[in-house]
Amino acid sequence: MTISCLIVEDEPLARSLLEQYIKKVPYLELVASCSSPLAAIEILREQPVNLLFSDIQMPEITGIMLLKILPKKPFVIFTTAYSEYALDGYELDVVDYLLKPITFDRFLKAVEKVYQRLSPIVQNIQNQIPEEKINQDKQNETSQNFIFVKDGTKLVKIKLSDILYVEGLKDYVMIYTQQQRIVTLQRMKNLEAELPTNQFIRIHNSYIVALEAIDSIDKEKVQIGKVFLPISDTYRKSFKEFIEQNNIKLE
Repeated sequence: MTISCLIVEDEPLARSLLEQYIKKVPYLELVASCSSPLAAIEILREQPVNLLFSDIQMPEITGIMLLKILPKKPFVIFTTAYSEYALDGYELDVVDYLLKPITFDRFLKAVEKVYQRLSPIVQNIQNQIPEEKINQDKQNETSQNFIFVKDGTKLVKIKLSDILYVEGLKDYVMIYTQQQRIVTLQRMKNLEAELPTNQFIRIHNSYIVALEAIDSIDKEKVQIGKVFLPISDTYRKSFKEFIEQNNIKLE
């Protein structure tokens, strides 16, 4: 997880120190560093960040006022030389309050608090991604119903629904369809990556089969028309899971 950061500090030395500290922490990424709260507002309009390091006593407006006027608030760590502002900071629900001069260990303790708060949010987002990706993959798989393969000097279009099975022969693959047999110069792994995973399954180092083309399934082989193709030990488990996902039960 990466935490994007923005520094708002009008003191050049303090700003430089924060920049150095951020560079030392692998999960922190400095988006921008500025001396003016007004400049910070413009930056945040264009690029929201996870964490804002803000001084309190600054020209134009204070860090506390900056936090109050931001429509969408990031996590905030206040930095200041005046301890009397601590209460104001905590009332605004800032993550931490760092008193200058700031030591690295105290800085690290503060950003760890942000990391702990942000982790559940990121985890919730990540938990949603697989389902969205699956839905997108399904849309992609259903939207493309053909592939192109090279046959000699020309590209041949093959409908996925016509493919019965594929046989690998070293640097060549042989595609068996309902109408013909096509030999193309490419590796089995590359062709496998082009085939929709909900329609085709690899059962052997040398064979990929189309689910719709399978006539019968035995523990050791599948039948497609008059051809029997072996199921190797390497792919037996994945093949079993594949057919069960398609509501086919093996006894």
